[in-house]
Amino acid sequence: MLKIYKTDIETNKFEEIKEFEKGSWINLVNPTENEIKRVCENLKIQDDFIRAALDNEEKARIDIEEDDETILFIVDVPIIEKSKDENDIYTTMPLGMIVVRDDFFITVSLNKNKVINSFEKMKIKNFQTYKKSRFIFQILYINASYFLSYLKQINKETEIAEYVLQKSMRNKELLKMLSLEKSLVYFTTSLKSNELVMEKTMRGKIIKLYEDDEEILEDAIIENKQAIEMSKIYSDILNGTMDAYASIISNNLNGVMKFLTSITIVLAVPTMVSSFWGMNVGLPLQNSPYGFVVMLLISIVLTLLVTWWLKRKDMLN
Repeated sequence: MLKIYKTDIETNKFEEIKEFEKGSWINLVNPTENEIKRVCENLKIQDDFIRAALDNEEKARIDIEEDDETILFIVDVPIIEKSKDENDIYTTMPLGMIVVRDDFFITVSLNKNKVINSFEKMKIKNFQTYKKSRFIFQILYINASYFLSYLKQINKETEIAEYVLQKSMRNKELLKMLSLEKSLVYFTTSLKSNELVMEKTMRGKIIKLYEDDEEILEDAIIENKQAIEMSKIYSDILNGTMDAYASIISNNLNGVMKFLTSITIVLAVPTMVSSFWGMNVGLPLQNSPYGFVVMLLISIVLTLLVTWWLKRKDMLN
């Protein structure tokens, strides 16, 4: 998908346009080969940076191409995907931002995301397509804010899973907590990579830093650091919770095995007594009319004694 937007300098009106104009914003979402070729030919740039942003394994970084005067910023943005069992999976994907000779600004991503949607729907104040430095810093700030928002959602889902597990040890909730733990690992890794990009940008050697825009970048760095700390805290809590539930499950299994072993011992007593009187040899009371009753009483007494002994040893609860 290829869309072109531009903010009019005089009226400050934001609108979608059809042709490539200076000061415009080109948004590429999972573009086709023809769309990539069209952008590269019209803007006279190479396709390396565009394709780099479409690599799902690409790490956050900054790169400069002096031949066509382009600057590439790649950061990780949080997204929510659906698993096979319809559960939400929190993960990240690369978002590429390309500045072309102070004339054009390009964003490239594999899928739609809330960060870019916020700008397309004009939810961001003081946003103009021709102010490229501010545009980048605003994206970084909004991105960090969405990380914080998703982290709060992860924490809430963790609390719900814990509440359900307190009542019933179900695999569904345990697998959910495992998935959330993986999400926190992805978030922590991506946030640290994004932090390196922002700190490198803050030094002012990559792109022009205007005084008003610099405050936005500083706020973005603060938000990102807060997200890193929050992610670490939630990850430590979740790790501790998973370890606790693993111990509880192991303890419950030991209790079940102990109980079943005790029941087996109790049931073995009457079986053993009846086996003695079932032998094809001469035995006491074999001719007595009260032999069966006596054997039954012996079995009951022995069973009660074994049961009392097992309870005393805390084998039966």
